[in-house]
Amino acid sequence: MSSPLVINDKITIPGSDLDWTAVRASGPGGQNVNKVASKVELAFDFEGSVALDDDVKARLRKATKNMLDAEGRVFIKSEKTRDQAKNLADARDKLKAIIRKALVAPKARKKTKPTKAAKVKRLTNKKKVAKKKATRKKPSRDD
Repeated sequence: MSSPLVINDKITIPGSDLDWTAVRASGPGGQNVNKVASKVELAFDFEGSVALDDDVKARLRKATKNMLDAEGRVFIKSEKTRDQAKNLADARDKLKAIIRKALVAPKARKKTKPTKAAKVKRLTNKKKVAKKKATRKKPSRDD
């Protein structure tokens, strides 16, 4: 069981929703890489979490669609360092950043129309380019 993850002053993810395992990391490290399980894999079951509301869960699902495992949990890996505790802290920081990003509701887009001046400018530019290209054509033979 993990310690609780504090996202902000209002939201704290309980440790029971977080599950992590340590495995052997790939990459450089000499003999250490064959002996020590320093890579951390952190899983967060956000669907079953009571700390997040449905809107945040929907945004989180969309943002992490490539990080979901077979059970639908967010799965984060960290093998940045050769120290297991630092990798766990890094994975928790990554999860915190993802959740904070999902907490912010996107602004609704206001529909706008181009101004009359913008339409005129676009059309005059189109005519100018068409005229330039027309001068490049070979003259036709009308005999």
